[in-house]
Formats: sequence, C-alpha cells, structure tokens
Amino acid sequence: MAKLQELMERITQTPGLCGGRPCIRGMRIRVCDILEMLAENVDIEEILEDFPDLEREDIQACLIFAARRTEFPRLTA
Repeated sequence: MAKLQELMERITQTPGLCGGRPCIRGMRIRVCDILEMLAENVDIEEILEDFPDLEREDIQACLIFAARRTEFPRLTA
C-alpha cells in the first residue's frame, strides 16, 4: 500500500498550473496527455525519451490515478 501512496504523491494539482488539471510532480506535464499517448499505443520508452524529466514511476502513477478515477460505488437492489 505504501508504494501506491508514494506513486500517487507524484500526481499534483496546483491552481494556475495547467488550468488546475492533474500534473506530474508539479511539472507542466498533464496526466491526461500521458494517458492519451498510452491509449494511442505510444511506447513507454518513447514517452520517456520525449519527456526527459519523466520517470517510469510517473507513468505508473498516471495509470493508478486513472484507475482510481473509474472506481464507482456498486449499487445493489
């Protein structure tokens, strides 16, 4: 659990930075941009080359962030 929490701490939201959207470690690299690149089958190594300040753990954090955003309470009848 600690590892997940450490990864989630890489995702920051700062008013005035990228419109307050979630970014990676306070940089102007938005989580949604990384997720879109992954969805378009851009290789992780290519993303890391294009964004030299990124670390592999940042990409993992984006995936965990997205996964947690899809958790919805289950309604039962």
